[in-house]
Amino acid sequence: MKLIKQLIAVATVALAANAQAAAPANEAPDVLVKRISQEVIETAKSDKAIQSGDQKKVLDLVESKILPYVDSQRMTALAAGRFWRDASPEQQKALSEQFRTLLIFTYSGALSQIKNETIEFKPMRSDPTDNEVEVRSQVNVARGEPIPLNYRVAKTPAGWKIYDINVLGAWLVETYKGTFASEIGKGGIDGLIKTLTEKNKSLANKPLKTVAK
Repeated sequence: MKLIKQLIAVATVALAANAQAAAPANEAPDVLVKRISQEVIETAKSDKAIQSGDQKKVLDLVESKILPYVDSQRMTALAAGRFWRDASPEQQKALSEQFRTLLIFTYSGALSQIKNETIEFKPMRSDPTDNEVEVRSQVNVARGEPIPLNYRVAKTPAGWKIYDINVLGAWLVETYKGTFASEIGKGGIDGLIKTLTEKNKSLANKPLKTVAK
C-alpha cells in the first residue's frame, strides 16, 4: 500500500506541477506530463522541508500545484457509481469535498516519501482530436523491475486533467468504488460522508510520513 500511494503521488505530480503557468495550447498531454514531472520530482527530491515531512509546506504544494490538475469531482462521481445520481446536490458537494481532502492527505504523505524514483514515458497512441487519452509510463525504482503506471486524462475547459490512475494493474477509481459501495450499503451516502470525514480528521493529526504507510 505504501508503494502504491507513492506511485499515485508521482503520477499525479506528473500532471499537476506548475499549474499556475499556462501550457502551450497545442501541447500534447504526454508532452505536458513529461515536461512538468521532471521539474516537480526534482523539487520533491531536493527540498529538505518536503523530505522531512513539513506538513504545511507539503500540503500547500499539493493544494497549489497538484489539485488544480486533478478532476476530483469526476473521480468522486466515478467512484460513487450509480449512487452518485441518487445523491442530493448537497450530498454530492460534501462527498466531493471529503474525497478531495482524502486525496490531499494521500498525495502529501506520498510526496514526502519520494527519493530516487524516475519516470519513463511510453509513446502515446491517440488522435489529435481525442478529448480523453491514456498516458502510459513506468516508474524506475532503485531496486526491482520497473512498475507500469498509466493514467487517464481528459480535456476540459480548464485544460487537461487527470481522473484515474492505474498502478500495478489496478485503477484507482475502481479500488475506491468497492469501498464506497460498502460504506453506502451500511449507512447510505451520509454514512460514507461521515466515514470519510472521520478518516480525514484522523489523518490531520498524523505526521505526513505515517500517512503514506
